[in-house]
Amino acid sequence: MYTELDGAVVVVTGGSRGIGARTARAFADEGAKVAVLGRDGAALEKVAAETGGLGLVADVTDLAAIEEARGLIEDELGPVGVLCAFAGGGIARPGPTAAMSEQEWRSVVDGNLTATFLTLKGFLPGMQERRAGSIVTMSSSAGRLPTNLPGGGGREMGNRWGAPVAYEAAKAGVQALTRHVAAEAGPDGVRANCLAPATIRTERTARHMPPEVQDAVAASHPLGRLGEPADVAGAALFLASAQASWLTGLTVDVAGGRVML
Repeated sequence: MYTELDGAVVVVTGGSRGIGARTARAFADEGAKVAVLGRDGAALEKVAAETGGLGLVADVTDLAAIEEARGLIEDELGPVGVLCAFAGGGIARPGPTAAMSEQEWRSVVDGNLTATFLTLKGFLPGMQERRAGSIVTMSSSAGRLPTNLPGGGGREMGNRWGAPVAYEAAKAGVQALTRHVAAEAGPDGVRANCLAPATIRTERTARHMPPEVQDAVAASHPLGRLGEPADVAGAALFLASAQASWLTGLTVDVAGGRVML
């Protein structure tokens, strides 16, 4: 469908499983040369084998690790034209804001917002120098609407607090970071857009969310189902393609109508 992606060099962070892995496969299906970054070496090897690409273990909260990975990718595959900064991490329990520890806050903000910043810091200069590139970042519907409100996501799952406040703040920050980069790098021919999925039926969701809760969450979406990794991958393909060449600075809600902004 997107012939211009044939031969493009694409990097997907958080590419070992779930949305990242599905996105890597979608780009490979278009003929792109794909590199996936993550922490699980065995899972990365599997995705790399499936895509005919490159799998690299890298901690994206460490700029030196990102720079090393970028050098290896450029040596092996060539200059990067598409960056999908999808990695997210950190550990924090849902609960009241005042009860969150400093360690939990820093863990989630570093694992999501700082990781996205450092990934862009590593790959953006080369795109600006070449005056071409497309960046797609990963936010969440939790960064669009508070999840502790009715219909926000937490209550359907029996959790009055919704997502941890650090996660909501970090994902909202990813959106702001993306808009800033879009405005800054647009004159250099680089576009930056953000995806904000609602609940996606990843391996993790299927494993940890009971079927009855999945059904309740699905019913809270106007389209009546949970999202699939392929829904997010399809949006990423479009935003990276020439068909989206007049789009930058957007946050696209891949949310089944759960968020309408």
